[in-house]
Amino acid sequence: MNVEIKKDIVSNWFKILQDAFCDDICKLEKNKFNFKSKIWKRNIKKDEGGGEYRILQNGKIFEKVGVNFSEVYGKFPKQFQKNILGAEKDPRFWASGISVVMHMKNPLIPAMHFNTRYICTQQNWFGGGMDVTPSKFDLTEKKEFHKILKDMCNRHNKNYYKRYKKWCDEYFYLPHRKESRGIGGIFFDYKKNNFEKDFKFVRDVGITFQLIFNKIIRKKINKKWTTKDKENQYIKRGRYTEFNLLYDRGTKFGLQTGGNVEGILMSLPPLAKWK
Repeated sequence: MNVEIKKDIVSNWFKILQDAFCDDICKLEKNKFNFKSKIWKRNIKKDEGGGEYRILQNGKIFEKVGVNFSEVYGKFPKQFQKNILGAEKDPRFWASGISVVMHMKNPLIPAMHFNTRYICTQQNWFGGGMDVTPSKFDLTEKKEFHKILKDMCNRHNKNYYKRYKKWCDEYFYLPHRKESRGIGGIFFDYKKNNFEKDFKFVRDVGITFQLIFNKIIRKKINKKWTTKDKENQYIKRGRYTEFNLLYDRGTKFGLQTGGNVEGILMSLPPLAKWK
């Protein structure tokens, strides 16, 4: 299978997944709220791809949720080239991905994040993952979340869960605060040894996230919360904001490759506080 066919297959999957996520989110909101959609281009003067980001705000369940699809191509800036696998000598690239960030109205429901991507330079690889950030710790929820992830990973490789959980724990960490962003999840990058097997895993990651966010939200959708719970959520969102602006590689990649600023920063919560 040549690389152009692989690109088409992968980007079409990400687009299908965007529609599937948005359909489920609207069902959770009971179709009373619709996404606002914006189509964007990476370069208006040149054909360098673009994407679509969809945002729903002030819903009954979601205070803010963004579902972003992108397919971009062109050349990396020289100063950025050396940091990208396979771009050291040739700056040309193609990249497609989907990212989701959910910030909830009910502070007992955790914030959730997911993304998967396929990047092509002189080498081609998948990356992605998901993680959950509660503002009120729930041990049962954490155990159930990680069990689902472990079962999913084990369907593909018995070593995946331990490896990708560790990678996630190390990645979603705020060194200046010496604390983790949330309860972890999985994170992986540079999957490039077997396209068919890797793409099968990436699809399963997407379907599993769909199962997880439905399960978590439906379980807590009617739970009562207090003003103190909401204040704690705002403080936790401050930590979330710090990570995304200071450390997140996806944010840096998007901004440094001419991505849509509003789409890239959709991950930020609608309201956050710092003590």
